[in-house]
Amino acid sequence: MAKRVLIIDDEEAIRSVLADLFGDLGYEIAQAGDGKTGLKTALADHHDLILLDLSLPVLDGIGFLREFRDTAPDVPVVMITGYASLESAIEAMRLGAYDYITKPFDLDEVQMIAERALAHERIIDEHKYLQEQLKARHSFDNVIGRNPQIQQAYVLAAQVADSNASVLVLGETGTGKEYLARAIHYQSRRADAPFVKVSCVALPETLLESELFGHEKGAFTNAVARRIGRFESADGGTLFLDEVGDMTQATQLKLLRVLQEKQFERVGGNETISIDVRIVAATNRDVKKAIGEGEFREDLYYRLNVVSIALPPLRERKEDMPELVSHFIRKYARETGKEIEGMAPEAMAVLQSHSWPGNIRELENCIHRAVVLCRGRTLLPAYVQPGDTAEPTATVPAYSGPGALCAGLTRSGGPKSLADVEREHIEAVLKDCNWNQTRAASVLGIDRKTLRNKIREYRLGTEIAVAGPDDAAKSHQ
Repeated sequence: MAKRVLIIDDEEAIRSVLADLFGDLGYEIAQAGDGKTGLKTALADHHDLILLDLSLPVLDGIGFLREFRDTAPDVPVVMITGYASLESAIEAMRLGAYDYITKPFDLDEVQMIAERALAHERIIDEHKYLQEQLKARHSFDNVIGRNPQIQQAYVLAAQVADSNASVLVLGETGTGKEYLARAIHYQSRRADAPFVKVSCVALPETLLESELFGHEKGAFTNAVARRIGRFESADGGTLFLDEVGDMTQATQLKLLRVLQEKQFERVGGNETISIDVRIVAATNRDVKKAIGEGEFREDLYYRLNVVSIALPPLRERKEDMPELVSHFIRKYARETGKEIEGMAPEAMAVLQSHSWPGNIRELENCIHRAVVLCRGRTLLPAYVQPGDTAEPTATVPAYSGPGALCAGLTRSGGPKSLADVEREHIEAVLKDCNWNQTRAASVLGIDRKTLRNKIREYRLGTEIAVAGPDDAAKSHQ
């Protein structure tokens, strides 16, 4: 679809020259000879680019911009002026003009500026689309589960999302604390600003302080340049402090000061930096017990815990298992290109009997593995082995043809790793296809490049490891 350009200039000759230029480039052209008519035309239909003269009868370019920007803030406007008036150009740019050109202008320059402006509009449109996708993905309408506790948690999250209140999310590892934090952010008025995550348990105290607040050049060994911390990066948005219960007392004190004063200094710096950040924190610890043992500051707890949301473990919401399983099957079947219709009742019984110490994260990993191993349209008990040390629920059939599964137990009696199973399965399919990579890739449901990468990764076949996959395939055909 052709881009639409609106040219607003009181000189007919200028309009004609510009109309010829953009018409030859394949654009649809609209014209107006004064600001009022131009504004009416601009508001009546969408235009991808507006070329606007600063000096116009009835309504000048500055007046046009003031009224137009209230309605269409993202449409790029390039100003045209008959004199190099820096003051007018600055005012136009302050009101949202993309750029300006002066008369007499060079047509090549006009084309270059127009193309840059249209590229800028594309970036804005793509950003808006991605933001909309994120908001849709993290909508509270996407909550999976009928368990009363999980429903209550998300109802409360929806109620507080659009406030600035700090939220403390409590729950075991893998219960979905980060997902809830993202949902709160993307359904809030801060959704267009950054969502920044920092794990408080992954870094030692000295590095965590630098991660949170940034540092100045020379603040410590290896501080070769200034670094912006997560608080600054999240300005205007949301900072998610994961596993906040594992912070040291010293870092807790510095965090408390930031929450109280909304100001901090970078490590090794003297400049006071003010920020506007909404805090969502999460922990799998019993914070009240940690306070009683002197491991967590009570005053920080009350700063973080304006609103507390508890997420139940998966073992307490077994009624949600079928819906969660269906969601993950759809997700990974789509990702792997497989047509999987569902799970056998016997396999679901295996899942229902497991205690799920890793909660939803463990369940997702289990279903991902099952989908990868599945050779039919239904996930059978043989493919479902929850837990790192779980006993296999059934003996997986030996390989018996293209696409079948090579899996089983290691010599020590435990289940094989996903990498071991994948390696054996790929090698068996290659052998069955007489090492023809095109046929094997088709059987495996992957492209040939991916198969070649797997052959290199697993060093399948002596000839392949030495001669390379293409030569080896030829030698086997």
